[in-house]
Amino acid sequence: MSSETLRVGVLALQGDFEAHRRVLAELGAEANEVRTPAGLDGLDGLVIPGGESTTISMGMEREGLDEAIPSFHASGSPILGSCAGMIVCDRDHLGIADYVCRRNAFGRQLQSFEQDLRIEGLGEEPLRAVFIRAPWVEEQGPGVEVLAEIDGHPVAVRDGSVMAVAFHAELTDDSRLHAAFMAMCTAARSAESAPR
Repeated sequence: MSSETLRVGVLALQGDFEAHRRVLAELGAEANEVRTPAGLDGLDGLVIPGGESTTISMGMEREGLDEAIPSFHASGSPILGSCAGMIVCDRDHLGIADYVCRRNAFGRQLQSFEQDLRIEGLGEEPLRAVFIRAPWVEEQGPGVEVLAEIDGHPVAVRDGSVMAVAFHAELTDDSRLHAAFMAMCTAARSAESAPR
């Protein structure tokens, strides 16, 4: 891998981390599975995938990632939260983004659905979004940018260097969301290496 290659981690404690890793690799990133704080070393960004938010939170606490991830974020490294990952980033969990989620907001597994969503920053073409026991943002601070809504409920948001979506972006062949996240990582890396 050249020094230009982005190194993006995918939290691999539980959930569909392998699918995210595959999308990132197809887009040209060096995609690594992260299970311990040491796994964050040298990364340009981190994806927190879907799964079960309580299980993911317990795993992070067990491994010391509940402190390591906020430190990683505070250093300027972008984070993408998807479905349960959106919940894990909120005020009540890792506290790295200024919003609060409602879990299973659209209902349980049987209420899973797909919808075409126009997401701010991804162009005019809608993105096919897969919602499985999905959350939505119940309340957000003034600095949180809403990128997409369903029936007035935010399902894609950005708060500084945290981008979070209520759906599973890794389950379709549309990789624009991951590409947008990689662009955030590239911008953050450029800012870090710029002369002060």
